[in-house]
This record gives sequence, structure tokens and C-alpha cells, in this order.
Amino acid sequence: MTCGRQNQRRAGLALAAAALLLAGCGQSAETKGADGAKDGAKGGAAAGASASPSASASAKASVAPLGPGEVRVGGEVAKPYSVTLADLRKLPQASVEVRFTSAKGEQRHTYQGVPLHDVLKTAEPRFDAARKNGQLRGFVSATGGGDYRAVFAWAGIDPGFAKSQLLLAVCEDGVAFDDAAGPRLVVPQDTKGGRYVSELNQLWVGVVDPMVDGAK
Repeated sequence: MTCGRQNQRRAGLALAAAALLLAGCGQSAETKGADGAKDGAKGGAAAGASASPSASASAKASVAPLGPGEVRVGGEVAKPYSVTLADLRKLPQASVEVRFTSAKGEQRHTYQGVPLHDVLKTAEPRFDAARKNGQLRGFVSATGGGDYRAVFAWAGIDPGFAKSQLLLAVCEDGVAFDDAAGPRLVVPQDTKGGRYVSELNQLWVGVVDPMVDGAK
């Protein structure tokens, strides 16, 4: 009887030990599965990160290169497009006499060209019409040769607010600009020539809201 009870106790202990062993193996498998899932997620994230620069490069490559003397009009506009000196010469012209100082001293010139506002209006800038004077939140970045750049508030371009018109000049003092050089941005109200952007190749329309609201 004693041996039988001892055998029963031993059998019970053996079954309990086996159960604990099986439970431990199950937890180990679950842990490995979780670790595998984490490794898979990390691998997916790494793959996504490595794919991102490639996608970015593809997006950049999809933008057609500019031709000689061509100006791209883009940014926050509904109809981005490009324009050349030949195109500008076909549009209604305006003339302005200017006087400003530069590194070469005092300058006096007569320019003929197309009002900048007319060129930008064709691209249909996307200003918030629901806001009072939503266009006053806009600005234009003008880029020229050598990556030279100047920025203008929309109010300084729109004839509804500004007294003088900025021009995309096609000639200076009666001498036409070379087609390959592109137009020159003329700013009649400026007393210095820093914002006279030569060899203009890009006009980019933007709004200040994303930058101002993001800084809060």
C-alpha cells in the first residue's frame, strides 16, 4: 500500500513537471513569435526608409528640365506652366523708366516687358477666398541665374494694392535680351537693384500660413 501511494505520488509529480515544461515551451515560442514580428516590422520600416529617397529622386526626375531662357511658374497655383522670352514678346507690353543704385553705381534705364501680375494670374494662384483679403497672405519667390533669389509680397505685385507694376522685361533701353538668357525682373519702386533678378528662370507662388501656423 505504501509503495502504491508513493508510486501514485511520483506519477502525479511527473505529470505536474511535464505540464510546467510544456507551458514553458509555449511561452518561449510565443516570445520568439513576438520577436519575429518586431524584426519583421523593423525590416519593413527599414525597407520603407530605403525606398523613400528613391521615391523622392523619382519625383525630382519627373520635373522636366528648363530650356534656355525658359521661366517656370509654379507653387500654390492651379495651372503651373512655363514661358519664354518669345512668348512674352507676344503679350501686351508696358514700359517703365527706372533709377536705382547698384555695385556699378547709379543706374538709369528704360525697360519694356509684361506686368508680372499678368504672368502670375495666368497660373491661377490658389489663395484662400474664404479669408478676408486672402491674397495678402501670398508671396512670390523669383529665382535667376546663379541661383540668385528674391522674395516679394503679393501686395507689392497686385495692382489692386501696389502703385507701380513689376515687369518681366524683354528689353533694356531698346536692346532686346538674348532668348537664351531669359527675361529680367524689374522692380520700379526699389531704390537699389538687389531685387532686379536677371536671367529669371523660376517664379514660385506660396502662402505664409503653413510656416506661421507651424511655428505656434
